[in-house]
Amino acid sequence: MKLTTAVLAAGAAVSLTTAVVGAVRLRQDARHQAERNEAVVARNQLDWLAQMSTNADLAKLWAPADMDVEEYMQLLHANQQICTLSLRDRLGFVRDGQLPFYASMLMNSDVCRRYWARFGDLRAQEAEGDERAEHFTKVLNQAAKAHQEVQFVAA
Repeated sequence: MKLTTAVLAAGAAVSLTTAVVGAVRLRQDARHQAERNEAVVARNQLDWLAQMSTNADLAKLWAPADMDVEEYMQLLHANQQICTLSLRDRLGFVRDGQLPFYASMLMNSDVCRRYWARFGDLRAQEAEGDERAEHFTKVLNQAAKAHQEVQFVAA
């Protein structure tokens, strides 16, 4: 092999490696930006839920017509807890296999079960097309049903 051919081949290999590293870096930067965006949007939602679950005047503006404002505020607080778990899950802070445990802990709470009974179908509709959100919703739904079955057997 001629020296010029070897130099060209080495240069091409270096260029290819640089391009691959650059592409990986761009993908990683895009993923991190998406995670930051998701955290900001979730923070806005959690702030709104915190305000709504503690301020009856605000909650009155948004409460369904067939629901008492106090009940609505309690359900919003439950939603806040569920949204916090959802964010932790989406950002990868919930280890594999731990989501059913956390979902079960949430469904041990009467207010979380009442929230899920009222708004669980809405959350399932919101999750459609988002594989991770669909999985999260399915796990919470299973935890709610499991709690109902335990209550039924105990009664």
